[in-house]
Amino acid sequence: MRKRVIASAAAALGLLLAIPAAAADAGPGAPGIGDPYYPTYGNGGYDVSHYDLDLAYEPATDELTGTTTITATATQGLTSFDLDFALTVSRVTVNGRTAAFTTSGEQELVVTPAKAIAKGHRITVAVTYSGIPSTVQRYGFTSWQRTPDGAVAANEPESAWWWYPSNDHPSDKATYDVHVDVPSGDQAISNGLLLSQRTRNGRTDWHWRQNKPQATYLTTLAVGHFDITRGRTRTGVPVINAYSTALNPATAANARASVERTGEIIDFLSGWFGPYPFDAAGGYVPNVTAGFALEAQTRVFYSPKFFAKGADSDVAAHELAHQWWGDDVSLDRWSDIWLNEGFASYAEFLWAEHEHTGTPQQLAKDIYDAHPADDPFWTVKPGDPGAQNQFDDAVYDRGAVAIQALRDTIGDHAFRALLKAWPAQHRYGNGTIPEFERLAERISGKKLDGFFTTWLFTGAKPASFPAQP
Repeated sequence: MRKRVIASAAAALGLLLAIPAAAADAGPGAPGIGDPYYPTYGNGGYDVSHYDLDLAYEPATDELTGTTTITATATQGLTSFDLDFALTVSRVTVNGRTAAFTTSGEQELVVTPAKAIAKGHRITVAVTYSGIPSTVQRYGFTSWQRTPDGAVAANEPESAWWWYPSNDHPSDKATYDVHVDVPSGDQAISNGLLLSQRTRNGRTDWHWRQNKPQATYLTTLAVGHFDITRGRTRTGVPVINAYSTALNPATAANARASVERTGEIIDFLSGWFGPYPFDAAGGYVPNVTAGFALEAQTRVFYSPKFFAKGADSDVAAHELAHQWWGDDVSLDRWSDIWLNEGFASYAEFLWAEHEHTGTPQQLAKDIYDAHPADDPFWTVKPGDPGAQNQFDDAVYDRGAVAIQALRDTIGDHAFRALLKAWPAQHRYGNGTIPEFERLAERISGKKLDGFFTTWLFTGAKPASFPAQP
């Protein structure tokens, strides 16, 4: 008996010695990435580098099936990790081996690999799934928009859960391949460049590639009947736009009159923000009832409501400015939303001046004067509005006014240098408001903490609006 006990102990010791130290110290990855506005969004323990989506979609039934393969690197030793996802999963593999999985909370898919993963090791996760996304609600809503001839995935701050598993937070950006198999005669629109379009046995496979890092909420998908146009910017960037064939004729004409200016607007904004950061551009106007636009990377989503009463190139200028402010340089936490919406709104001021409908100084001063000191408009702090006010008008309008005030404070030369330096220094990454403030101080040579406190972090109307120098 004693010999058997000794042998068992020796075997156990040998097993422990065989386990790499990093794996021995492994534990579960966090079920949230640490964003104070959305504690359950994103996940800890790994960093994604690429998503490969292989999907099939049936417009008649809204059924989506597919496998998403995720390439990532473990940032800690992992015994399990979470993905954000809401559809029904049938199988998960990790590094080619079947993994156990379960669900938790509203959108957590908890994956337990057959073997612990050491810190720094590469992870390849394949998730096979199916579902009818329009019937799936999380937190009381769905980001999947059903249309008479298909569907659209577009929303902010979340939309990925309804069509692919992910680390759903903009601080973990990745490149993408999106393959979508649909009935012949339907089109599938997504981000980046269209690499191939192959038809066989009554089905067409569309393969889109985004080869620059992209936040999950900026990934979009639209399936239906579209007219697709192609063009180029002055510097040769291919522009692909798409318009639902079911749009009201007048709305369709107004949409084309606006969105077909994409190349022109990009060329204009490049003069302010520096070279366009991506290899493709464009937008699409589906037959949806939603009333918002979204800066989906390289392929902007526009509600047809923007074009119901006439052409609207302002919304195109706003969303295309996001390709620098929000897409190229993404926010690090959702509290940094001013870096997205304030500058995209300010781009509307710049475009208005280009179109001879107003100057940035005039437009900013008009907004400042239109809201008296006791207007609740001023109680929202653009630099940290809170999750409930993240998309409040004040984040956009007060945020844009603050940018003109900054321009008046530091001078036009420094301001123009700042608008180009920010995208150049943070290209394809993330940024924070404190980092922006430090850059503005370095370029201008001025101390600006008081300015940013007043204009971004105080729930009251600034006492005065700066005059142009």
